[in-house]
Amino acid sequence: MSRSTRFRFLIAAIVALLIMTACGGDDSNTGAPDTAVALEGEPTTTSELPAITLPPQPPSDYAGFIAQPTACAATAPAEIAPMVFDTPEDQGLSSAGTVSAVITTSCGEISVELDPGIAPETVNSFVFLARAGYFDGTVFHRILPGYVIQAGDPTATGRKGPGYTIPDELPDSGFLYETGILAMANSGPNTTGSQFFIMLADAPLPPAYSVFGKVIEGFETLDAIAAIPLGPNAFGEISVPLETLYIESITIAE
Repeated sequence: MSRSTRFRFLIAAIVALLIMTACGGDDSNTGAPDTAVALEGEPTTTSELPAITLPPQPPSDYAGFIAQPTACAATAPAEIAPMVFDTPEDQGLSSAGTVSAVITTSCGEISVELDPGIAPETVNSFVFLARAGYFDGTVFHRILPGYVIQAGDPTATGRKGPGYTIPDELPDSGFLYETGILAMANSGPNTTGSQFFIMLADAPLPPAYSVFGKVIEGFETLDAIAAIPLGPNAFGEISVPLETLYIESITIAE
């Protein structure tokens, strides 16, 4: 290699070194400085970033409900013990009269009148479960203001019951589920168990749910319940209480 050739190679190497130094010397060759300069008023570290508050996640089972605050600033009752039955015991109720019951909730009392004359099997089962303490400490897992409130599932998933089912005792075609009506939820014909609902408004439901009573006092309690904050369930329905509404007890008086 001639002297002039070696000189040209030397000059090229020096130029390449100067270009790498100007670009910061990294593999990216972006030309960006190694240390960014923060604009005035901007945070410079992650510890200075504002905290992000996520909305509360609606509970999907009993454990989730007992982990959140109690509705109406009430004290939560003791946790429930599971109860399973093969069949409801005969309560000796007369079909000639009515049965009074008081549903005591975190937000107050709801007095209801049960009618064995229109739904003897349903009333007998409800009274049996109430007297056994089955409902004590359970929650209302579904609240739809202007429509219904639903309870009676100890797991609070909306899928469980007492271990047995009873036959449907359905109203006549055209029956109006009016405000205060007490009826049983189900997942199809003759699947009634322990889940029940109370109507918060008149609704033209199909006559597919056994009606067994009505509210006679405590409509102000229903109003308080309807004001509980709600979140979405797994299907997107805004009906899951974000403050837990417990059934403290259901007392029966014939």
